[in-house]
Amino acid sequence: MAAEDLRSVQWAKLSALLQRLIKSDSGYAGILSDLGGLTAIDSIEAFSEKVPFTTKEQIITDRELHPPYGSYLTEPITSYTRFCQSSGTTRGPMAWLDTEESWGAMLRNWTRVFDEAAVSPDETVFFAFSFGPFLGFWTAFEAAVARGNLSLPGGGLSSEARLQMMARYGVKILCCTPTYALRLGELYQQKRAAEGAAFSIDLSKIIVAGEPGGGLPEVRSAISEAWGGADVFDHHGMTEVGPVSFESQAHRGSLCVIDESFITEVIDPETGREVNDGEQGELVLTPLDRAASPLLRYRTGDLVEKGAYDIASGACAGDRGTLLRGGILGRLDEMIIVRGVNIYPAAIERIVRRFPEVAEFQVQESRRASMSELLVRIEVVEGVAGAQGIARAIEGEFTNAFAMRIPVEVVEAESLPRFEFKSRRWVVEGS
Repeated sequence: MAAEDLRSVQWAKLSALLQRLIKSDSGYAGILSDLGGLTAIDSIEAFSEKVPFTTKEQIITDRELHPPYGSYLTEPITSYTRFCQSSGTTRGPMAWLDTEESWGAMLRNWTRVFDEAAVSPDETVFFAFSFGPFLGFWTAFEAAVARGNLSLPGGGLSSEARLQMMARYGVKILCCTPTYALRLGELYQQKRAAEGAAFSIDLSKIIVAGEPGGGLPEVRSAISEAWGGADVFDHHGMTEVGPVSFESQAHRGSLCVIDESFITEVIDPETGREVNDGEQGELVLTPLDRAASPLLRYRTGDLVEKGAYDIASGACAGDRGTLLRGGILGRLDEMIIVRGVNIYPAAIERIVRRFPEVAEFQVQESRRASMSELLVRIEVVEGVAGAQGIARAIEGEFTNAFAMRIPVEVVEAESLPRFEFKSRRWVVEGS
């Protein structure tokens, strides 16, 4: 398809969405009318130039003024059948509703994730998450069922029971967070050491989502090694916008945005202007198919590097889509300044995961007189000698990367917390 074809698909969906919003009782109706409606917003370029950004703070404030679901819904409340909820903000968790129409649009995007990872419909998929109100793997589970995969829910089970279930039923595909893939892999290796070849799980692929770790080569390598060389694929989405991207066979280590379903921008967070290819900025998304729970130009807070890829399948095959080089690089709101140096949690994890001798780690941030200091605690894999030497080597890598000393302390085995869902390895002293 020619380059203009993707834009025409996007514009057809965007104009239909804007018309729907203008005719609805959504809070966006007034905003769009004040801008002159579709008469003034007659192209994607005009949309990006004239329509203001939407921020998480605006959504939260709107929910407080119009409890419990806010004023942005486009359908009567009786039309909504699906409920999900974010993992929480400082002002509490944020709920999101979907109709069958908007839910179905998200399932189609997750189907794309499975297809691009070459997951066969004949393979059994295990979902190692709690099946609470978290959106991500609910949509993944239902998409897998719809495409014909035998899909096993692991909610409510212990890690030991999940491993037993995976071995007993010949699971080939694992879906979970990067953190839990590491933890479950650690327990699997312990079980293999204790029971030998009598206990075996032959995974072919692991699809991770829910946190940035899936884009870090060091984390991916550690996950793959723990699972006997299984292929690791990253994915990302958000409660607010749904499934966004996939990792393709042709662009390993990066994420391809499903551009048929989104208007994607990467902006300078200070100026709000679009950055050039190869530059880093904040990801801004407008979902085109989730019209019942709309967001226009939503500032995700995700730090990404802008690129492009050739769309190999889907409605706009042959076109150029948005590539997020290296996946999600971090969260803009997670950056801290230590002695004048900008540090993201992902940068710390990238270094620590270079050392396979480290079983788990934790970062303690202390703040004194408006200044931050870091201490990294590590657990060394049981039976590995030279723990203090490993700690000093990690300190050396920190010095090379950040031009400062970040102390590393060795702690007892199994003394640091493990996580089933998103990791909480960064601890602020006194919080």
